Amino acid sequence: MRNRVFFPQAAIDQWSVDGIVDLNGNGDLILLADGRVYKVVEAVRVIAEATGGSDSHDIVGKVKPKSFFDELGAEILENSMILGDNAYDVVPGWMGNPTTPFADHLLSAERMKAREGKTDVESGPHSDEELLAQLLEGTL
Repeated sequence: MRNRVFFPQAAIDQWSVDGIVDLNGNGDLILLADGRVYKVVEAVRVIAEATGGSDSHDIVGKVKPKSFFDELGAEILENSMILGDNAYDVVPGWMGNPTTPFADHLLSAERMKAREGKTDVESGPHSDEELLAQLLEGTL
């Protein structure tokens, strides 16, 4: 099973400016230095219920597609969401799934093109987790 990944909008914005990722109109997020592609949908990460009330919707700590909250009638503005009588602190962003298993990605044409034909199959990242850690560390 492939991992789902949450990418905060603020990170995507900065990485786009820095030329690290491309978020295209087809719903693909591409890590440019590695050619790794994630199919993404707009999402919301729920951090906390902000009013001190109960989490009657059982959503704190979860990431859900924005469409899920739209269907519930939620109002989202920046880092806040109103849902019924509750207010939540949220992080807007994108939820993604890799388009191929990681082992297939390592030898893919997209990766070879992004890395200009160089390969690090033996010494490089061995999973999406390691690849994303390198992205966050700035070593990708």
